[in-house]
Amino acid sequence: MDVLLQAARPLLAAAFEFRGSPVTWLEIVAFGLAIAMVLANMRVDPVAWPLAIASSLLYALLFADSRLYGQASLQLFFVVVAFWGWWQWLRGRGADGGALVVHRLSLRGRARVLVLTLAGWPLLGLLLAHGTDAALPYADALPTVASIAGQLLLGRKLIENWAVWLAVNVYSVGLFAQRGLWLTVLLYALFALMSVAGWRAWRRREAAGA
Repeated sequence: MDVLLQAARPLLAAAFEFRGSPVTWLEIVAFGLAIAMVLANMRVDPVAWPLAIASSLLYALLFADSRLYGQASLQLFFVVVAFWGWWQWLRGRGADGGALVVHRLSLRGRARVLVLTLAGWPLLGLLLAHGTDAALPYADALPTVASIAGQLLLGRKLIENWAVWLAVNVYSVGLFAQRGLWLTVLLYALFALMSVAGWRAWRRREAAGA
C-alpha cells in the first residue's frame, strides 16, 4: 500500500481547502464515481459494479492516507466482491432457479446478519487496535463489518442492503468528519439520502417482480 500511495501522490495533492482541511483530486474523482455507482444500483443496472471497482480502488488509497485502515481494507474487499456481484446480477439465480430478482430476507436471515455483524465488530476493532496504527480502530471497525454485510446483500439483490447502507452512511458521516475528509462527509450524507430512495425503488421493483 505504501508503494501505491507514493505512486498516487500527485492525485493526493490538494485541489482546494475546506474548513482548514485539503480536498484532494483523488477524493473528487472518487466522489463522482461513487455517486454514479449508487445511481446505477438504484436502477439495478449492472454498470454499477465496474463503477464500484474504480471508486473503491481510489477510496482505498484515500483512506490509507488518512490511516483509516479498516475502511481502506474494506474498499479492497469491495473490489473483489464487485466481480462476484457483477456476475450475480448478470447470471445469478434465485432460490427457485429463475433469474435473480429483487427480493428480501426472511426474519431468521435478518437476525443472522445482525448477529454476525455485531460479533465481527469487536474482533476487527481488536485487530486494528493491536495490529496497526489505526486512528480510530473500533469506530472504524463497525462500519467496515456492516459494509461487508451490505455489499453481500446488494450482490444478491436483497432489499435489506439499503437499510444496512443507510445505517453505515449516517454513522460514517461522523467518522470521516473526525478525519477532516469533508468531501467524503458530503458524499456519505448524500449516500444516506440515496439509500432511502434506493430502498423505496427496490420495494417497488419487488412488488412488480423485477
